[in-house]
Amino acid sequence: MPPITPRQPLKPLDEALVELLGHAAPSDKTETVSTFDADGRVLAEDLVAALDVPAHDNSSMDGYAVRSADWQNAETVLHVNQRIAAGSNGSVLAAMSAARIFTGAPIPDGADAVVMQEDCTTPGPEQVCVATQPQVGQWIRRRGEDVTSGRTVLPKGELLAPESIGLAASVGYAALRVVAPVRVALFSTGDELVMPGDVAPQDMLPGAIYNSNRFFLRALLQRLGCTVTDMGIVPDKLAATKEALLTASSAHDLVLTSGGVSVGEEDHIKPAVQALGQLNLWQIAIKPGKPFAYGKIQNAHFIGLPGNPVSSYVTFLLLVRPFIRQLQGVTRFAPESIAARADFDWTKADKRREFLRARRNSAGGLDLFVNQSSGVLTSAVWSDGLVDNPAGRTIARGDMVQFMPLSSLMF
Repeated sequence: MPPITPRQPLKPLDEALVELLGHAAPSDKTETVSTFDADGRVLAEDLVAALDVPAHDNSSMDGYAVRSADWQNAETVLHVNQRIAAGSNGSVLAAMSAARIFTGAPIPDGADAVVMQEDCTTPGPEQVCVATQPQVGQWIRRRGEDVTSGRTVLPKGELLAPESIGLAASVGYAALRVVAPVRVALFSTGDELVMPGDVAPQDMLPGAIYNSNRFFLRALLQRLGCTVTDMGIVPDKLAATKEALLTASSAHDLVLTSGGVSVGEEDHIKPAVQALGQLNLWQIAIKPGKPFAYGKIQNAHFIGLPGNPVSSYVTFLLLVRPFIRQLQGVTRFAPESIAARADFDWTKADKRREFLRARRNSAGGLDLFVNQSSGVLTSAVWSDGLVDNPAGRTIARGDMVQFMPLSSLMF
């Protein structure tokens, strides 16, 4: 009888993530897109302003541009001798005069304050009285107070959002050079898998399940801006698994699979990857999600996720998302982790680090989904975050725990 090979200890999550990211060299492939279409893309170069914003001192209110030294008291009458709207220029403001001015309009030379129209009265045509002493600089937006010429307004690696593409437009960029999408090949393994629509619920054979992973993994990849090739369901056969992996790796940056990464007789991912390339990571000390694999096939990265839906979901958020973000060159992608009060008891300490599905309640604490099984996808829908619970720890009602909002795990 051959000797039994000792089981290797499971790798802690933090170590696994550092090792995983060590393989994710940022892509040097870029493309140029319209600034209108840049939401969710990653900047491939620093964005430098070629002008000041605002380009001139301007009014932040509708009112009157005045010389503060002219004001003596609330009875002081100033002559309104010009009208300045946004997009036009006024003339030099003479002593004891005022300019009717509108939001965004340039401040005329000689003026040093703007008075809101609500603080003024107009005793006669082309006359204005100011109720209180104007302060130098009030309601004036100074040239360059937002952006100065030559400043880097958005750095390379910035994940563009609506506000950042607005900032790019404000300094004159009609198009942006961004990182090309990561090309991902996605497939599932498992003879038990059935696609919705192919078989009606009442006709499902014993042991058959609908392939939910294929749907949420594809959606998560697309949210990250990946180009996804859906390769469907691969049969539980070593030859078929090797053929799918070889085909996928030939034209993609990443091959992502779901299922078949455990150690059963019908789990062929591990031997297939080892036969075609190399396997660098295998099994992580987390719950849910222990069966996780990373390797390389030809020039493509390979990541294998567990088949149980919640395990696949959680490992994607914790490991695949940061891996893809680093491939894209994103510089800030660490998820938020906040201290929150547990309004539940968790008496079942585990030897692995746990990620419990929970959501915030109206009292400012956290409620726990009743069933934390890795097959219960309703827990992911119900929750709005994960409780990061260290190995070997129980939780008593009122304890402070670390909570990771799902919103920070999906950007």
